[in-house]
Amino acid sequence: MIDKNYRLERDSMGEIRVPADALYGAQTQRAVENFSISGLKMPRAFIRALGLIKGATAKANHDLGLMDADMAEAIISAAAEVEQGEYDQHFPVDVFQTGSGTSTNMNANEVIARLAAERLGKPVHPNDHVNMGQSSNDVIPTAIHVSATLEVEDLLLPALAHLADTIAKRAMELDGIVKTGRTHLMDAMPVRIGQELSGWEAQVRHGRDRIESALERMRALPLGGSAVGTGINAHPECGQRVAANLTGATGARFIRMKNYFEGLSCQDAAVELCGQLKTVAVSLMKIANDLRWMNSGPLAGLAEISLPALQPGSSIMPGKVNPVIPEAVTMACAQVIGNDVTVTIGGQAGNFQLNVMLPVIAYNLLQSIELMANSARVLADNAIAGFTVNVEQLRKALEKNPILVTALNAVIGYDKGAQIAKKAYAEGRSIQDVAAEMTDLSAEELARLLDPAKLTKGGPRK
Repeated sequence: MIDKNYRLERDSMGEIRVPADALYGAQTQRAVENFSISGLKMPRAFIRALGLIKGATAKANHDLGLMDADMAEAIISAAAEVEQGEYDQHFPVDVFQTGSGTSTNMNANEVIARLAAERLGKPVHPNDHVNMGQSSNDVIPTAIHVSATLEVEDLLLPALAHLADTIAKRAMELDGIVKTGRTHLMDAMPVRIGQELSGWEAQVRHGRDRIESALERMRALPLGGSAVGTGINAHPECGQRVAANLTGATGARFIRMKNYFEGLSCQDAAVELCGQLKTVAVSLMKIANDLRWMNSGPLAGLAEISLPALQPGSSIMPGKVNPVIPEAVTMACAQVIGNDVTVTIGGQAGNFQLNVMLPVIAYNLLQSIELMANSARVLADNAIAGFTVNVEQLRKALEKNPILVTALNAVIGYDKGAQIAKKAYAEGRSIQDVAAEMTDLSAEELARLLDPAKLTKGGPRK
C-alpha cells in the first residue's frame, strides 16, 4: 500500500521516506531522524544568512562563467525567498547535529534546489548546482559571520545607542538632585543622580565600542576555502566575489578572509564577539541591579526612586509591585554570560582543519545578540525613561549621612571626624549639629563645608 503522506528520495546512501509536502530531501530527512535531541532549530537570522550566501555564490559562479544564466537566476530567486523567511518551516534540523553544520547546509541546498527546479522546469542538483564551489566547511562559518554581523548592525548597535541616549537624557534632567553615594552598599560621600547615571551611560557606550571593534573580524568571510582551506573545486575569485555580492545585497561591509585555514579551523572572531557581548551583559546587569536597589521598599528599602508600575507583583499580597523589568534583564544577562561559556568551549573545538561545534556556536552567539538588543530597549523604555525620584527620601537620608564628616578631614583631622560620625550615627543626628558641639567651627563654616551639592564637584556634568 502506498502512503501518500510520504515520497521516496534517494541520496548516496540509498532511499529514504520524506514527507510528501517537504521541500527538503534525503539528507535533511536523515538529519531529522538522527538528531532528535533538543527540538531547537537554527535561528531565523542564520537561515537568512544561508539564503544570502547561496544567492551571492550563484551570482559569482555565473559571473565567472561557471553557471548558465537561467540556472543562476533560478537559484538566486529561490535563495532570496529563503532569505526572506518564506520557507522556514522546511528547516527542521536540530541545532545539535553534525559539528560542521553539513546537515543544515544540505537542508538549504535541497530546499533551494527544489524551488529552483520548479521555476526552471528541469532538475537542479543540491550539490552540483546550489552548492557549486562550496563546502559546508566554509559555508557554515561564513553564515555565522554574516548572520552575526547583520544582527549586530540591524539590532544591537541601535539598541545600545538608544539605551545610552535615554540614560544621558535622564542624567541631564536629574543632575541637580543630590543623593547619598554608596560603596560596599554602605553610606558614602554624596553624588548627583546625573553623575551616577553618567557612569551607566559610559558603560553602555564603551560596550557598544567594544562590539564594533569585534565586528571588524566578523566581516571577514572564509567562503572560498572549500573543504580544508585550500579552495578545492572553488574558483580562486569566488570568495572575493561572494563578499562583494553580499556587501551589495545587505549594505553591510564584508571582505574575503585573508587566511582560509584560520576561517575554517577556528572561531576566534565569534569567541571574541561573544566575549564582548558578555561584557555588555555584565554592564546591563549592574545597571539593572542598581535600579532594583534604588527602587527597593517602598517603606523598608532605599526607596530612592519609583520604577513604573507595570503589573501586579504578587498572587497573594495585594498592592505589591515588583521591579519586573530589571529582573527580566538580569535573567537575560545571565543567559548571555552562560552562552559565552558555550561559545568558548565551542571555539576550542577546532581540530586540525575544521571546527566541529559550529551550529551551537551560531545558536548561542545569535541568541546573545538578540537578548542584549531587546534587553537594552526594554530597560531604556520601560524602566529608565519613566522612573520618578523620591526627592524627600533622598534629602532625609543625606541630612543624617555621617560620612559627610569626610569633608571636614582637612580642618579637624581623621580621628576627630570619626568621633563625630560615630556620635551622629548613634544619636540619629545630623553631622552639622554634632560637629557644632565637638569643634570650634561656626555654623556658617560648617554649612559651607558640609554643603552636599558642593561636595559633588568634579563630576563630568556641568
